[in-house]
Amino acid sequence: MSRLKGSDTQSQMTRRGFLVSMTAAGVAFGFPQASNAAMNPAVPDGTPITPNGQTFEPSMWYWIDADGQVNVNIIRAEMGQHVGTAIARILADELEVAWEDVHITHVDTAEKWGLMVTGGSWSIWQSWPVYRQAGAAGRTALIEAAATKWGVDASGLTARDGAVTDGTQSISYGDLVAEGLDRSFTEDELAALPLKPHADLRLVGQDVHPLDLDTKTTGQAIYGLDAKVDGMVYGVPMLPPTRYGSKVNSVDDSAAKEVKGYLETVVLDDPSGTVPGWVVVLGKTLHAARMATYEISVDWTAGETADVSEDDIQARSRELIGSDAGSILHTEQPETSAVFDAAAETLEAEYTTQSVLHFQMEPVNATVFQNADGIWETHAGNQWQSLILPTLSTALEVPADKIVMRSYMLGGGFGRRLNGDYILPAALASKAVGKPVKLVFSREEDAQFDSIRSPSVQKLRMAFDDAKAVTGMEHHAAAGWPTQVMAPGFMPKGVNEEPYDPFAIDGADHWYTVGAHRVRAISNDLANATFRPGWLRSVGPGWTNFAVESFMDEAAHKVGADPLQFRLDHLKAEGINAGSAPNAVGGASRQATVLQRVAEMSGYGTNDLPEGTAIGIATTFGQSRSMPTWTAAAVKLAVDAETGEVAVQKMWLAFDCGTVVDPDGAHAQCVGAALWGLSMALHEGTRIESGNVVDLNLGSYTPLRMVDVPDVEVAFVESTEAPVGLGEPGTTVIAPAIANAIFNATGARVRHLPITSDAILAAKES
Repeated sequence: MSRLKGSDTQSQMTRRGFLVSMTAAGVAFGFPQASNAAMNPAVPDGTPITPNGQTFEPSMWYWIDADGQVNVNIIRAEMGQHVGTAIARILADELEVAWEDVHITHVDTAEKWGLMVTGGSWSIWQSWPVYRQAGAAGRTALIEAAATKWGVDASGLTARDGAVTDGTQSISYGDLVAEGLDRSFTEDELAALPLKPHADLRLVGQDVHPLDLDTKTTGQAIYGLDAKVDGMVYGVPMLPPTRYGSKVNSVDDSAAKEVKGYLETVVLDDPSGTVPGWVVVLGKTLHAARMATYEISVDWTAGETADVSEDDIQARSRELIGSDAGSILHTEQPETSAVFDAAAETLEAEYTTQSVLHFQMEPVNATVFQNADGIWETHAGNQWQSLILPTLSTALEVPADKIVMRSYMLGGGFGRRLNGDYILPAALASKAVGKPVKLVFSREEDAQFDSIRSPSVQKLRMAFDDAKAVTGMEHHAAAGWPTQVMAPGFMPKGVNEEPYDPFAIDGADHWYTVGAHRVRAISNDLANATFRPGWLRSVGPGWTNFAVESFMDEAAHKVGADPLQFRLDHLKAEGINAGSAPNAVGGASRQATVLQRVAEMSGYGTNDLPEGTAIGIATTFGQSRSMPTWTAAAVKLAVDAETGEVAVQKMWLAFDCGTVVDPDGAHAQCVGAALWGLSMALHEGTRIESGNVVDLNLGSYTPLRMVDVPDVEVAFVESTEAPVGLGEPGTTVIAPAIANAIFNATGARVRHLPITSDAILAAKES
């Protein structure tokens, strides 16, 4: 886990004592090698993994050494989900090596890795084909080498546990590597390699020891907040009154000069426009820098959004929904005017959600400096290196290849660290003073600078014929768009050629067959100008599915149908909802299966429950139609008739995510996601006032507490289909299941998140 060399320094490694060595001549390392990532998980004795003797690299994703050790390169960020373990087992299974010989390296940035991003529940889904092919390439090359050595046909040889055999003799991978191997594969050859049948997989789907568990439990794991460089100074930001447009008029630090350890105050000059109007206070210690901020007076001119409130943003969303603004998604029949004109009955409802903060446990931080080779190094936990590198290049005014991002474990990510904006002020401060700067945000500064989940307004409509059959549906959704603000190149175009942010509308393009189906995504320009909208665990599906599944429940009650059967009747695997290979085989029928499964698990509709107690259901497809994770939930809760307070008693969830790669990790992610869904449904939410969020710490922002955690039961549908994502889908079903359970218990239909007791009482009276 160390960048330091020599057994003495390695044996003395501790989580709080580590990091980068510097000599009088400058930093002792230059441009990084893959094996030098700051957070490399280590073998049990704490020694960093380095190859012994000859190595064989069938692909850039791993190497095998003369001892038969396999080191797998991981480009995904580790934030508690054991992503390296999950990915490494995909490769190890196909390569046919013993698990105890497998190690992982979380690599630093380099162009060869391509897109480096950990979000959208993409990691396993995207890694599955790549690492299987890479493993098959190594197995094939090693079998061929053994066949050549023995003068036999390769077709008669097999590999198992890091050795090749013909049934009478065997040779280890290590011995084959030691003799020298030079075998490469073209893309066509890789694609043609035979992969193991699903029934022969021996590591995928089995319980194994997570490769980074030991360092996490012993405290040796290295987080961004642990980064330390000799000669560095500490920085604390002073944030301007608005996210955009603020300007510093003057800084008075005369009183701060009496603070022991205070160094100077830097007004940042940011060519990228990421942190306009920022001031960074520097000190010899973090405490000195922090204390100095209380003695410094900054005069700012605020930006144009200084008076904007959440109500203003929501009013703008309603105004935009009432116009023809936005992008129309590619549904099977997006024109709905005729069916609504001919409808015998219609249903319409508005759903709203408040702003939501991340509040990951490790406040954002970064350590940045220019090393002796002229390379700018950033030391921070980050989820999307490829996104922030160009911005860093612009801000520092150097080519991107003169910047390297060292990989660290994240003390919570949840989408906040997809946006690496917090690295910019550390980099600019370091450039200004010519020293390494470690910038650490307080909890309050972290909240104020958060890339929040935007408040939203959604308007849904449904048309019925004389027989109460659904003939059409519309979904209009307005909110701030994170992808538009930070990665517009990732936005596809709708049928009207207008681009849209899929992370602000995924979920609205559901798998129900409803006749004509119009989905309109609308960017709220006032939200985008007031704060930087961000990706937060499940992003758009966290609120679009709240609307869809609440509305489906309302529609069922309107036509006098059982809500479960109403959904099943409309989950038809036909037309656009039939599904397709490789990610959505079976389409809507698989969503129907998980819904039926969770109904059976919970006894939905068959329970004799006390008055004020009920079960609600909901079903979604996780993140997006391109990689659906079929998901369903049932929630049992009780509502106090006098106070309106909700007590969630149990949650059941069923998932069809294709092949379950890492059972323990899958279960943990699903439970964690469901609990966050519960937290956002009943507890979490802030508001924008005077251009900023009003809740800056966990005293007033009150997420789910442990005392309120219910029993959670999770089931997975057995499958041999391609694996998809599990980090976020569990969040998408809980809020609507809760809202539907509240209706079943009280008759109160709530259409705003978070759901409050006052809202329930008000809905009962209306």
